[in-house]
Order: sequence, then structure tokens, then C-alpha cells
Amino acid sequence: MNLFIIGDVHGCLHTLQELLTRWDPATEHLIQVGDLVDRGTYIPETVELARGLNEQYPASTTFLMGNHEDALLHHFGPEGPYTGWLKWGGRSTVDQYQARPELLARHLPWLAERPLFWENEHVLVSHAGITESAFAYDPDSSDGLLWARTPLKRLPQLQVVGHTPTEKNEPRSDKQTNSLYLDTGAVFGGNLTGVRLSPTGQPLEIIMIPVHLEDLLE
Repeated sequence: MNLFIIGDVHGCLHTLQELLTRWDPATEHLIQVGDLVDRGTYIPETVELARGLNEQYPASTTFLMGNHEDALLHHFGPEGPYTGWLKWGGRSTVDQYQARPELLARHLPWLAERPLFWENEHVLVSHAGITESAFAYDPDSSDGLLWARTPLKRLPQLQVVGHTPTEKNEPRSDKQTNSLYLDTGAVFGGNLTGVRLSPTGQPLEIIMIPVHLEDLLE
């Protein structure tokens, strides 16, 4: 199957719904790089859409863990609350789930099961990417695959990541590290990006959907 990889969503439900009209479940594996939650207007609804797709198409959808999901789970877990998270996106999530407690109860176990990465022989997808750090695969490390901001390690595979917003709200290719950055700032008024790749990592199409204004908090 071809790959259909989507960048950071952050509660931009209507923008995601438009982008998903370009995905063919019969021929493409859908992978989302994490950060479904925080900052946007429709966070519980966005997670519910993703969860429902994952339930309907378990063999051809992968929704990865992002650092914002990791923080949400920390906040609502036994070591919570995570007050720092409230200052960098969590407040919108907490406020919206307070009005939808039944969805929070449904979403917490699903979010906790999100994998840290997806890979085949030619492509590796994670939230922030694999760096040269000895802690590259540690989800709790600032140099790890949920949080890293440093240059990525050149792997035998193409790395596809989100996390670090790109300049000009367009996907960025780094030939030196053989990586592709897909966080094109939808929740900041930019675009939500999907890239269609062949199973061997050859780019077939890049799709950028300008964010729907109703998805942005005033």
C-alpha cells in the first residue's frame, strides 16, 4: 500500500476532515504523526474522529504518540496534574474535555496505546524524529523522538516527522538527513499537510489544506 502521512492537527477538526477526503483507505495506509490535541477548537471531536477511523480500519491506520498526547496522559495520570502543560496548550484541552467527560474516559486508554513510531524498510515516521542522541528512542528525553528539536540522524530510511513548525507553513525536505517535516502550522493559521508516498518512500503528492478559521480559538 502507498502511505498517506498527515502532520500535526491540534484540534483542527474541519481541516482534518477536508484532508481526509484525499485519502483512499483501500489503497493507502494512513499515518498521523501525533499532536491531535491542544490549542485548536475541536480537540475531543478530533480525537474521536481518529479513534473511530482506527477502529474502522485497524490494519491501515496508525495514529502516533505526540508530545502533547504524552503531556495529556501525564496530566490525567497518577502523577498529575501537569501544570506546566496547561501553559503551552493543555488549558484548551482540559476546558473542552470538561464539557465532554464521557469522551475523555473513552480517549485516555486509546491515547495511551499510541505507538511511538511506524516504519517499514524504507520509511520511518515518528513525532519529532530520531536524532544522534543516545536517548533518541526515549520518550521522556528532551532529545527523544517525542521532543527533539536538534538535527535528525541520517537513517537508511526516509524520516517523516512533525513537531517542529516549518517556515512559510510548507513542508520542508532536508536532503542532508533524508528527512521530511510536516508540521506546517495549521493551528497557528497555516496549513495542514498530507504527503502521499510510495511504499519505498518516493513522494507522489503533497497536499496542503489551509486551516478552516472555525478550527482556531479566538
